[in-house]
Amino acid sequence: MAVYTEVSGEDIAAFLAQYDVGALVSLKGIAEGVENSNYLLLTDRSPYIVTLYEKRVAAEDLPYFLGLMEHLAGRGVPCPTPIHGRDGKALRELCGRPAVIVSFLEGVWPRRIQPEHCAALGEALARLHIAGADFGMSRPNALSFAGWRQLYAACKARADTVQGGLCAILEAELDHLEGAWPSDLPAGIIHADLFPDNVFFEGFRITGLIDFYFSCNDFFAYDVAVCLNAWCFERYGEFNITKASQMLSSYRGVREFSAAELEALPRLARGAALRFLLTRLYDLLHQVEGALGKPKDPLEHLRKLRFHQGVSGPAAYGLT
Repeated sequence: MAVYTEVSGEDIAAFLAQYDVGALVSLKGIAEGVENSNYLLLTDRSPYIVTLYEKRVAAEDLPYFLGLMEHLAGRGVPCPTPIHGRDGKALRELCGRPAVIVSFLEGVWPRRIQPEHCAALGEALARLHIAGADFGMSRPNALSFAGWRQLYAACKARADTVQGGLCAILEAELDHLEGAWPSDLPAGIIHADLFPDNVFFEGFRITGLIDFYFSCNDFFAYDVAVCLNAWCFERYGEFNITKASQMLSSYRGVREFSAAELEALPRLARGAALRFLLTRLYDLLHQVEGALGKPKDPLEHLRKLRFHQGVSGPAAYGLT
């Protein structure tokens, strides 16, 4: 979450007049994240989240994202639910941006990840994959190979200013993964961005999964690989096999991996590391002036990529 578009008191008052959510008490910008502008809205009835969709989110994708959240919430997945206005519409405009109000979820994201968090996350991810099976819409992964190539092209000229030789590393990895990427694995709805700051907990119990704005149809095991990168490395890049084993064991307790998924996991983990290396690099080199929040370190994912490059099989992730 972040704030790129400022919302005045007059703006939010006119916006809220289209809803039956109570009277405005306060509106506060949320600085975390990098994609959209987000505010904590407090009315005399309840807290909510207001999201204004910025340029990276395509307006034509919003019915998919909002419909998916409603679908998953209806099947017991703890995720934000879009609030409909008096006219029945959830999506409308605020300050020249597409905007929505969603329900507020209790809990906080874990600053110090423990194996128990990873176990809960694995189970929740598998349940999300199952719950999405009968969702009636589909969306391709905009940040698969074609998207990675576009990001690389936009960063190529200045990549070596972040770290010497980075340009050559990225090009070599793109070439390798294009030739090695699997083509026929179990697939369906995935979150695609389930980092710790997108998962709320009370103790070790998950109370919310948020930020579905990269969700798409892709390999389930790729979603797992994203989570391995996001949850199972320590501060200085050390891989924690205990956390990985807890996550993967809990996942397969709900949905079992196929043999092909297990075999492909190291390649998928490399791809997930490359995807976030590229998007973070792009955000660093193309910063939005005046935004609350700062770009995250892309080199964190270079260190993760190097680990996965040395992995030969699923046993390295605690799987047998």
